Amino acid sequence: MSSLSPSQILKYNDDGFISPVNIFSKDEANEIKKEIEYIENKWPNELEGLGRNYIHMISPVFDKVCHNSKILDAVESIIGKNILVCGTTLFIKNPQEQGFVSFHQDAKYIGLEPYNWVTAWIAITDSHEENGCMRMWPGSQKDKLRYHNQKFDENNLLTRGQTIENVPIEKTVPVVLKAGQMSLHHPAVVHGSGLNKSKNRRIGFVIQSYIGTNVEQVLGKIYVQLARGKDLYNYHEHTKRPVELMNKKDILTRNKANEELSKIFYNGSEKIGKF
Repeated sequence: MSSLSPSQILKYNDDGFISPVNIFSKDEANEIKKEIEYIENKWPNELEGLGRNYIHMISPVFDKVCHNSKILDAVESIIGKNILVCGTTLFIKNPQEQGFVSFHQDAKYIGLEPYNWVTAWIAITDSHEENGCMRMWPGSQKDKLRYHNQKFDENNLLTRGQTIENVPIEKTVPVVLKAGQMSLHHPAVVHGSGLNKSKNRRIGFVIQSYIGTNVEQVLGKIYVQLARGKDLYNYHEHTKRPVELMNKKDILTRNKANEELSKIFYNGSEKIGKF
C-alpha cells in the first residue's frame, strides 16, 4: 500500500524530495511536543548533544511515531515493503539562538549503501522561513556527491559542520510544514536550514533514516528496528521497542548506538564535534 500518488512519486524522483505529507493533526503533534518538554523538565540536558539521537529507543511516544502506518505507507512507495528504522534525531532551534544547518548531503558521511533509503522530517511545530525551515535544492540528488568543507562551526547542528560551499540560494526552495506534516528527502539531495528568527521554538523530529533491509552500513555498526516486512539480510543489530520512558536497559542500548554512530559520522576525521 502507498499513500503517495504517482505524481508525488514522480516529483520525488525529479526533485529529490516531497512535501508536505499530512501525518498528524495539530493536537497530535502537540502531544509529541509535550513528551519532549516532559523529558526536558524531568531529565535536564538529556536531549542535548548526543542525547538528541535515538529518542525513539527510550520513548514509547517517539517509537510509535516511527512505526506510524501513514508514514510507513509513504516510505514503502519509495524504498519498498521491507523497512528498517535506522536512526532518529531531534532538531530543536530555540528562539534567539544561532543554530543552523549548513547545506549538505546526508549520504556523504552516513555510510548507508545502496541509496535505498529515505529521510522523514516531521514538523512537531510549524516550520517556515522565519523560524529556519529546511531549504532543498531540487534535482541536486542526480549529480555525484559534492565536496564538503568541514568547518565545525559552534552553532552548526551537524556533526562536522559539513558544508557545501556556494550553493545557489535562488535555486533552493523552502520546505514549509505545518505541525504534524512531513517531508521525505533523498540521501543525496542538497539541503540545509537557517536561523530561527521567530519568538518560538522550531522542533523537527527526523527519522534518519528509513532504510530497505538490503542496505548495508559500510562504515560501522548500527542498531535498527523492523518497521515493516521481513529482514532477510540481517546486516544490522536489531533492538526491542521501548515499553516505558527512560528504561535503564533502553538507555544503555541507546548509549551504545550513539557510540557506534559517532564512529561512523567522524570516520576519517581528526576532530570530534559535540553531536
